Amino acid sequence: GTLGTIGCYSFHATKNLTSGEGGAFLTNDPILARRAEMIREKGTNRAAFLRGEVDKYTWVAAGSSYILSDILAALLAVQLSRREMILSRRQGIWQMYQQALTPLAAQGQLFLAQNPPEARSNHHIFYLRTRTADEQERLLASLKAAGIPAAFHYVPLHTSPFGRTLSPHPPSLPVTEQAATTLVRLPIGAHLSGQQAEYVINAVLDFYTSQRS
Repeated sequence: GTLGTIGCYSFHATKNLTSGEGGAFLTNDPILARRAEMIREKGTNRAAFLRGEVDKYTWVAAGSSYILSDILAALLAVQLSRREMILSRRQGIWQMYQQALTPLAAQGQLFLAQNPPEARSNHHIFYLRTRTADEQERLLASLKAAGIPAAFHYVPLHTSPFGRTLSPHPPSLPVTEQAATTLVRLPIGAHLSGQQAEYVINAVLDFYTSQRS
């Protein structure tokens, strides 16, 4: 969150650390921090009042109600206290997938992501890429039949119904479009057991074995 003046984190239910909804705003600019406080507090200077900086609070800017509820904040606090354990569990599942599927990648049957050695992954997503869009659809259908909640990623914005309204001549982004139609995300999370991860791995291996037969 320190790549720029402002950073944002999501605590949506799909994220590594979650409170169900909500997020965090980070900044190293004290003026922007105060402005964000006012927006969060319905446009008031209530935060300054609670710090004893003013004798009463009032509306000083436009804003809304962005305060996380106490229950969700308590849930998030526990998640944050266990962040290293959560990261370790996700890393373990990620490595199981990577190791088991590397032989298929070496044979050119699928494509796997590679983490640069100088980078530290948060292991938020494990994905593979199929060779064709048709293969993506068949793999997703096979995993769904096995009770595995695998998914594609996202429809590229420029090909979406809304994206197409932004320009009469949508751009051609063939690499983006190819990635979108071949990417398959496997389930990953601290809640998964090693046995469940093995089940997912075997389902993927069985699919590719069936493609060769």
